[in-house]
Amino acid sequence: MTTPSPPSVLPFVVMCAGMFMALLDIQIVASSLQNIGGGLSAAQDEIGWVQTAYLIAEIVMIPLSGWLTRVFSTRWLFTASAAGFTLASMLCGLSWNIQSMIVFRALQGLLGASMIPTVFTSSFHFFQGPRRVYSAAVVGTIASIAPSLGPVIGGWITDTRDWHWLFYINLIPGLIITVLTPILVRIDKPDLSLLKGADYPGIALMAVGLGTLEYVLEEGTRWNWFGDQKIVTGAWTAGIALALFVLRSLTFRNPVVDLRALGNRNFALGCLLSFVTGVGMFTTIYLTPLFLGYIRGYSAWQTGLAIFSTGIASLVGTPVFIVMSKKIDPRWLMMFGMACFAVAMWSYSFITSQWSAAEFLIPQILRGFPQVFAVAPSVNLGLGSLPPERLKYASGLFNMMRNLGGAVGIAAVAAILNDKTNAHFVTIAGNLTPANGPMGRLVAGVAQRYGAMPGGLDAGHDAAIRQLWRLAYSQASTLAYADAFRAIMLAFVLAALLVPLMRSVAPKPAPVDAH
Repeated sequence: MTTPSPPSVLPFVVMCAGMFMALLDIQIVASSLQNIGGGLSAAQDEIGWVQTAYLIAEIVMIPLSGWLTRVFSTRWLFTASAAGFTLASMLCGLSWNIQSMIVFRALQGLLGASMIPTVFTSSFHFFQGPRRVYSAAVVGTIASIAPSLGPVIGGWITDTRDWHWLFYINLIPGLIITVLTPILVRIDKPDLSLLKGADYPGIALMAVGLGTLEYVLEEGTRWNWFGDQKIVTGAWTAGIALALFVLRSLTFRNPVVDLRALGNRNFALGCLLSFVTGVGMFTTIYLTPLFLGYIRGYSAWQTGLAIFSTGIASLVGTPVFIVMSKKIDPRWLMMFGMACFAVAMWSYSFITSQWSAAEFLIPQILRGFPQVFAVAPSVNLGLGSLPPERLKYASGLFNMMRNLGGAVGIAAVAAILNDKTNAHFVTIAGNLTPANGPMGRLVAGVAQRYGAMPGGLDAGHDAAIRQLWRLAYSQASTLAYADAFRAIMLAFVLAALLVPLMRSVAPKPAPVDAH
């Protein structure tokens, strides 16, 4: 058994810090979108693109990271990615309108994306044999806790400073990582000759396909899906481009993404489970701040505090996972993580319009604690089942699936919220008839209270109807949130049932140049 020497641990720590930054920034704006929108005079339907632009760029770039690593080496790709991410962060903070913010956020996601999959593959270089369980736990914890902490840190920064510092906070750590990476990281060497025979048509097809797919997913609900010509065009474009990309990748000698790795059962299942994990991680981070902000009226900092328990629970779960992984098959640990996440979503489904941080505490602990159990084993079971020479190309696909799961999940729950809110509102409104005694007393009481104001009884009656509408809409929205959580629960129940189909992977040492 090989023990990593201190010089090999430090570069891994530096790279993990870069990965943490890139993942944190996906959700750091989640609880501060209203503040950013106000500062940039953006409409409500525009501000969501502050997150969407970042995700689209990441999803396009992450699969390319394997090929880029072979071309420029892990050392220089990570350095360039950290430097570009830092520069783009500064530009985001300097944004003067919503259009410039969207462009700079896309640039931030595009340039910083390579730091994520590069850490996954590098962990197989720094840690060999049974020691890989530690690196998998670290990488899994970062992948699960960084998006969870995003709204917490973002809320605190926005309330204590202003939204510009959501991006300026990256500057110092980004510069440190940019300086230390070329000094410390020595994994492989660049091979610029790969630029000559690269699959540039495949790259273009993938970028167009994934970019338009993300656009369709994000904008579909807003534009009534296929009732809008732009969504129809985007869907056709995504479908054709991705079909051609798959065909090209399976027939081209040196594709930029190793789709053939999906022939490995563990890797294919690992990608699917990574997709489901992305659905759970990103959709709950999306739904909870949305509920607390729009239903409960929480500020950015109050929202951050309310969901802080998720991050703490994730940290507590890491040492527990490491201890248990020494004695228990990682497949059963992963099955436990998926099942526990399903239980968490079931507990969320009892949500009411009066839920506050106290009521969210137990569901969030149930959600946060098993995240490392769901993510870390998939690294060893999925990527660890592949030969070392295929790791780079396959890691990009593996990591893309988690982010794509988040994008698809957010689009799906947004559609559920929209459709189910309307359906529940119609049902509730149908029961608000003169025969409904509590409703009659509420309307009469409010009308009497406001009747003394200018406008008399008519104004009081109008005020009562508006209050009744707000109450009905709030309850309808809350029921829709419960429906969304139940849909996520079903996805994790199915995922838990798939885990036993994976084969156990025995730890094996990696060659000196595993990349």
